Amino acid sequence: MTSKTMAPKSPTSEVDSGPPSPAAPAPRRRQRIVWWAYLVLAPSIGLLAFFGYYPGLSGFYYSFFDWRPAFESEFVGLENYRRMLSDDVWIQAFGNLGIIFVASVTLMWVLPLLAAELVTSLRSARLQFVFRTLLIVPLAFPGVVTVLLWGFIYDPNTGVLNELLSAVGLDGLRGNWLGDPGSALWALILVQFPWVASLPFLVFLTGLQNIPSEVFEAASVDGTNRWQRFVHIDLPLLFGQVRLLFFLAIVQVLQFGFSAYLLTGGGPDNSTMVPVIRALDMAFGASEWGYAAALSTTLFVLILVLSIAALFVRRSEKGNVDVG
Repeated sequence: MTSKTMAPKSPTSEVDSGPPSPAAPAPRRRQRIVWWAYLVLAPSIGLLAFFGYYPGLSGFYYSFFDWRPAFESEFVGLENYRRMLSDDVWIQAFGNLGIIFVASVTLMWVLPLLAAELVTSLRSARLQFVFRTLLIVPLAFPGVVTVLLWGFIYDPNTGVLNELLSAVGLDGLRGNWLGDPGSALWALILVQFPWVASLPFLVFLTGLQNIPSEVFEAASVDGTNRWQRFVHIDLPLLFGQVRLLFFLAIVQVLQFGFSAYLLTGGGPDNSTMVPVIRALDMAFGASEWGYAAALSTTLFVLILVLSIAALFVRRSEKGNVDVG
């Protein structure tokens, strides 16, 4: 019997594939929630449908009628919308909104951006926290208190502004700030003084804090001064925040009317008239509910379209970040 001798295997006879690769994790299966657990959301959905969706849908429906609540309403088709296109007060209201938008964007962006730059330039983390808190706290203040306070400041007889002008010898500049058509709109715009709006400040501050510190260090090594860094680094990297705030500003301006309603009611001579107040006047002042529904529906559609556009812009920005 011949024995077969087995040749030893050469260490290079097999390819060394290294340590075994870990097995890919099994995909996580989404756990199903029993159907009756969704009943917990039923009260919230019901309230949202009744107080949120129903008023908007009913307003759209009645915008095609000569709507008289509790009485029979005549169908008028697009007559309310045709009337809207020839409504001089409605057109003037949008003209006033244009002035408010330009002034708001100019004032409400420049100073919050400057404040955010100054806060991020502080070397002390404690001072950054203090100033950040002081500039964000006004978000918690009731808006009605601020507006009524400015109404007292603008009072033509005992207002702080006129008394201050008299105290410094400028009696000739005293005026009825909210009662003069030439100054009423600008007085409303100045209500936001000192114009360091908390939301834009917070958005700009978050954007600056998310810029990698290596970018600033490289700029410092290259000898970039503070102004060059602001123009060539900060502003380009904050473009996403600026674009988002632009859409939000348009939506907020379309809803503008709170301070005007409390201080001027849209007057004098419609100098502070805005679309929201025009719709309210037609409904509660003139009892033209169908026409008021057409005005409010038009305003709602504009706000909805711009809000959806803002969401798509935000989503595209996230997609660009993920790709990069």
